Amino acid sequence: MAHKSRLAGFIIDCKRGSLESSADFWSQALGLEVQDYDEDGLGLYAPLSDGPGGMHIEVQKVSHPSRVHLDIETDDIEAEVARLEKLGAKRIEFVRERWWVLEAPSGHRFCVVPMARKSAREKPNVWK
Repeated sequence: MAHKSRLAGFIIDCKRGSLESSADFWSQALGLEVQDYDEDGLGLYAPLSDGPGGMHIEVQKVSHPSRVHLDIETDDIEAEVARLEKLGAKRIEFVRERWWVLEAPSGHRFCVVPMARKSAREKPNVWK
């Protein structure tokens, strides 16, 4: 059965500073408004307004070194993860029973997340 996926956006992982100060910095640097300084009330996620092309941009508080990672969104998490594993990615962690953190053969980590219902992003790729 075919499934769909596309680039959803970028997550700015911040180890140093508070979530609020990091969100303020990136908001001003990118010219995108902070939508919520504490989405879900966990002190971990601060989404910004949509970036170019409807890209999801979010600041995330982390314990690992600061970095930027991308999210791939899909209408079938397991099918997309399996497709990426065939390309050489490996599963790292299933987070909050909603998305997978994967690692590319190059060592880059990225997430496979549920597809946003409403989005201005490009039409997704269809995989068979």
